[in-house]
Amino acid sequence: MPRRAPPSFGESAARLGLARRVAWVDLLILVAVAGAIAGVVGLARGWSGAPRPAVEIDLSARALPGYALRSLLRGLAAYGLSLAFTLAYGTWAAKDRVAERVLIPALDVLQSIPVLGFMPGLILGLVALFPRGNVGLELASVLMIFTGQAWNMAFSYYHSLRSLPPDLVEVSRLARFSAWQRFRRLELPAATIGLVWNSMMSMAGGWFFLMVSEAFVLGDRDFRLPGLGSYMSVAVAKGDGAAMALAVAAMTLLVVALDQLLWRPLVAWSQRFRLEEAGQVEEARSWVLALLSRSRLLPALRALAARAVPPRRPRPARPDRPPRGASRRALLSRAAFALLLGALALLGLRLVALLRAVPAAEWRALAGAALLTLGRVLGATALGTLWALPAGLAIGLSPRLSRLLQPVVQVVASFPAPMLFPAAVAALAAAGLGLGPGSVLLMLLGTQWYVLFNVVAGASSIPADLREAARLFRWGRWQRFRGLHLPAVFPFLVTGWVTAAGGAWNASIVSELVTFRGQVLSTEGLGSRISLAASRADYPALAAAVTLMAALVVLFNRLVWRRLHRLAETRFALSR
Repeated sequence: MPRRAPPSFGESAARLGLARRVAWVDLLILVAVAGAIAGVVGLARGWSGAPRPAVEIDLSARALPGYALRSLLRGLAAYGLSLAFTLAYGTWAAKDRVAERVLIPALDVLQSIPVLGFMPGLILGLVALFPRGNVGLELASVLMIFTGQAWNMAFSYYHSLRSLPPDLVEVSRLARFSAWQRFRRLELPAATIGLVWNSMMSMAGGWFFLMVSEAFVLGDRDFRLPGLGSYMSVAVAKGDGAAMALAVAAMTLLVVALDQLLWRPLVAWSQRFRLEEAGQVEEARSWVLALLSRSRLLPALRALAARAVPPRRPRPARPDRPPRGASRRALLSRAAFALLLGALALLGLRLVALLRAVPAAEWRALAGAALLTLGRVLGATALGTLWALPAGLAIGLSPRLSRLLQPVVQVVASFPAPMLFPAAVAALAAAGLGLGPGSVLLMLLGTQWYVLFNVVAGASSIPADLREAARLFRWGRWQRFRGLHLPAVFPFLVTGWVTAAGGAWNASIVSELVTFRGQVLSTEGLGSRISLAASRADYPALAAAVTLMAALVVLFNRLVWRRLHRLAETRFALSR
């Protein structure tokens, strides 16, 4: 047998360089994992420490890294909870037509209830449940961030499941896929692109209410947690301009790092799940994914996982028998639905007891305030659509613009708008505008991104063959917009409208009542009434305002948004 010639000096150097590069990549991965574990352990120690109903916030620059890390871990914990909720709730609503009649209206209500509507019950209940530590306060903060993240993700996933191509659904049925196989091979891949974009928007929604979620007041009780939101809240209350600038800079660095290390790799990775082969001319790129592709540790771990969990073979088709476990899943669904109805009934009884203490004059005043806030919500949604629709189409249809502007949009959208409210209020005062019309602009700072992100996701999924056909027919810009682009993105646009309106309702609590230079500026509306009721611990007034807001949102959704959703599913879905 002939002996193999020894490698040349150049080949040996190349192999040595590759080994070093791979070793460095794996070392970076291990360091990142160790750092994440250390951060979680540090946060857990704070959770289990002595109770701290109020914390003195250090406004020096050296305290900011620790505060930023705590806020980041709370946001990521809330996002993990939101993702689990999305997959479970969206699947249940899409596959159980009986439960869907309650789950989707309930989701409409939940996304419109402001954070302050959840806050009193969450804080007081969790603090009483964990009286000997900080677990209750930390859980309350995570859950309040969760209430700013979960709803648009659940809507996106639900509508993705409802819009699955019928031919692919039929193939999965004929192949006798189990529930797990159908979820892993069809449902989750088809929903990945929209879910990734809405995840970015959800994280932005969580940052939006970071100041409220980490520093909250109930009557004469001040609950505060160390974090970037409480740092900014104290800086604004004291009028410390240097501390506010430091908080904005720290938040900017945090958002940029999160974009580069998490969202940009996820956007690039999600492109492999496109249902159309040639829907995008140029693939999105990420230096993090390129770096991870050089790792030897990750493929080894994947191989170990594959050997530990052998692939499951599909069962042979038996048309005369229902799938195994279908009756069991239906029974569990009905049991869960009954528990949900029971919980809603108990909450309803408690709510009725609170509402009885509200006088008729208060209800009339709340009705007028509700109409004012409704007008501001619709105005903010319309203003956001005017620029977000053409901008989203331009970004989603152009690989060059997507490559250049996508990181910028992600960073700007993820920045918590309330941190910019002092500067915005100062600009409004300089322009001679009061907080009445100004609150529309403040709502716009946080809600316009819902429309933009959904339009970008819809535009990037337009099949290339349809775009090529429009080019061959020599359609002008207006013809392409009216005949192809708007119909193609319309389902995504409706989802953006629903979530933007829900976000605007939620943002009304910080847009209609603003603290600026030690002064409290407010305008008449449901949001300001909810904020005042929460600060005074006036629970009947708070319950009445939140109930009226929820009722108005449900009514508007049934009369407007639901009809638009049906129109999008029946006339403008590309898979139909």
